[in-house]
Amino acid sequence: MSSQATELVRLLTVRGETLAVAESLTGGLVAAEITSVPGASKVFRGSVTAYATELKHELLGVDATLLAQRGAVDPQVAGEMAAGVRKVLDADWGIATTGVAGPEPQDGQPVGTVFVAVDGPLTDRPGSAGGGKVEALRLNGSRAEIRMESVRSVLAVLLEQLAGEQTGNERAQDTERNGGF
Repeated sequence: MSSQATELVRLLTVRGETLAVAESLTGGLVAAEITSVPGASKVFRGSVTAYATELKHELLGVDATLLAQRGAVDPQVAGEMAAGVRKVLDADWGIATTGVAGPEPQDGQPVGTVFVAVDGPLTDRPGSAGGGKVEALRLNGSRAEIRMESVRSVLAVLLEQLAGEQTGNERAQDTERNGGF
């Protein structure tokens, strides 16, 4: 279990929020990383591994025309996957991974092209995530290295969104609950 996953579970627990995961190239690795953390069941709703392109539409509601025109390795597809899994699994936050781990290019995209996405609650607080974020990655390495870096990256993007939304009062309560000052 990574320190990122541990921190993610801790933050979501403090906030009383839940998470759902949609995965393609990572094939369940994101869900496995999160569920390796003791207490993850308090915040983790579940995951959908939509490896086949048509499942991205059928299970997650990704626009079929978008998939037909651009393929599965696309920033908008990643965003729709995150929003779709959030809706389907009734979670506060949804995260998604899609990309090309290799060994061959896919949908006209070279190996190492990855998109990770986060979709979260819309709020009107200053500094809010305001819904969703998609990050494009160009990764090098073996298939396994690309997949593991994709896991790390999607967790980092969600942690960044959660940290950006945490108010001073929430940070104080969190520190107090965890034995700090």
